Amino acid sequence: MFLNKLDDYKVTDIMVKDLITVHGDTTLRETIMRMINGNTEEVLVLDEKENIIGMACTTDIIRAMKDISFKDSFEDKIIKYAVKNVVCIDSRAKALEARNRMKQKGIGRLPVIENNKLIGMIRVKDILDKVYLKVDEMRQTFRYILDNLHEAVCVVDKNGVVILWGDRSEKLYGVKAEDIVGRKLEEFFPNGLLLKVLQEKKPIENVIHSPRKGSYVNISAMPLFINGELEGAVSTDRDITEVRNLSLELEVAKEKLDYLQMEVIKANEDKYSFGKTLGKSEVIRDKINRAMQVAATNSSVLILGESGTGKEVFARTIHQASGRKGPFVAINCSAIPENLFESEMFGYEGGAFTGALNKGKIGKIELANKGTLFLDEIGDMPLYMQAKLLRVLQERQIVRVGGDKVIDIDVRIISATHRDLKTMVKEDCFREDLFYRLNVVNLEIPSLRDRKEDIPMFVKHFMDAFCKENNIFVPRIAPEVFQILMSYDWPGNIRELKNTIEHLVIFSKDGEVKVESLPEHFWGKGEQHQESEAVYDLQENIKRTEISTIIKAMETAKGNKAQAAKLLNIPRSTLYYKIKFYDLIEYL
Repeated sequence: MFLNKLDDYKVTDIMVKDLITVHGDTTLRETIMRMINGNTEEVLVLDEKENIIGMACTTDIIRAMKDISFKDSFEDKIIKYAVKNVVCIDSRAKALEARNRMKQKGIGRLPVIENNKLIGMIRVKDILDKVYLKVDEMRQTFRYILDNLHEAVCVVDKNGVVILWGDRSEKLYGVKAEDIVGRKLEEFFPNGLLLKVLQEKKPIENVIHSPRKGSYVNISAMPLFINGELEGAVSTDRDITEVRNLSLELEVAKEKLDYLQMEVIKANEDKYSFGKTLGKSEVIRDKINRAMQVAATNSSVLILGESGTGKEVFARTIHQASGRKGPFVAINCSAIPENLFESEMFGYEGGAFTGALNKGKIGKIELANKGTLFLDEIGDMPLYMQAKLLRVLQERQIVRVGGDKVIDIDVRIISATHRDLKTMVKEDCFREDLFYRLNVVNLEIPSLRDRKEDIPMFVKHFMDAFCKENNIFVPRIAPEVFQILMSYDWPGNIRELKNTIEHLVIFSKDGEVKVESLPEHFWGKGEQHQESEAVYDLQENIKRTEISTIIKAMETAKGNKAQAAKLLNIPRSTLYYKIKFYDLIEYL
């Protein structure tokens, strides 16, 4: 609307009404005196009916005076020296039309006529005064608009000299208008996108740029062409720092949510493995009691044990019983390439290294804030990372790779390994100070061969879970198969047992797990183990025989305890006692 205002001006908005008029018989002397007294440069000559018959300007009179030889000539009539064919303009015409007509005719003024009567005069000077006034108003208006835009605006000429620098630009870039206007943009921004636009003469839209650390802008810039010639370029920069930071926070929150969803799935999987059924043997109960005692504290825990004994399950149990609000985050130290260890643990800022995500990534330690970080196979952690982890444990702070922001963390560390860390410390393969920092509470998980009385419970648990997951009928286990499972050495511990049970279910026939259902490496091993161990451990041999015999009797009696007691030739109460004693929960 401001640009159209000039086009809307009419001659009546700009004309002057204070005019000097004379009749045709007025003398030259009187006319000059009236012009001097009226401080005007022109006089209009009218007839008896007030119609314009001529116009005399100061320049016309001066030109005429060159031809006046006697003083009496000043008594000549003014009409003699006036311009006869006076160009006029209608009062309804626009001011720009008047300007164009004056330019076309080579004159500097136009009488304004309304209903064939003189009502005023419009001059080039009047138009220019009005235009300059309006330009100044428009300049102030544009400045107000620019300073109140959300975008920062910059305009440069074709040589890259800044000719406009908005208030938002000052705030966004920290450069005052008086310092940059009139100087080349490249002095302040050597890599400014406007310079590229000037060079390539092509627009650039929605480019994310970080003009200084911690700030982000969305820039659009385009060249300015006037009559096909490049005259400069303009850019609009929107500050998106807050949006960008919020986006990064949302990314972190999403990453945490994704991880928590994964943990929920794992927790559900634990429900179908041994998340709540760690075992009922005396040796494992002692470990469970110790774990429950330490769970309520923030002390670091080091879990030792062979592969497959359930070290992570113990760690999860401790976390769940601790009441910590954050997630349980597990990381396998043996599965991470050494060159990626630091970024995986601490996270990194966007573009911190080749191949890094533009948005950056949250590290496992930060992800576990307010929760528990489980470092599995801690013995495989590189020495340089051991030093960094020790620093985190001491200072409770981390800094992402490529960043400088210090992040406070509250993380409980539970670590696990199957390796002998004490020996590694002596061999300088593991830091002694870190070992003592991690080994505040020590839990050594026994192998499955040291708690075989838990095998029946695990067999039933794994079998029920696998059958439910695959929607198949739970088969019965032949007594001789159970005897083999009880006498097997289980070098792979509970993990091997779980895989073996799945194998047994898959290869069961007619709803029964038979010896042929066992993996090939089991065939014939049960008897060998039983014979070799029975020679040295009579109690163990008696226990296995009782378990095997009870299972056979219960299978023959199809679960009827009264009939099974008769087959075993023992009181029914004794059978109940032995079933509970050997934890044969499937027959309770």
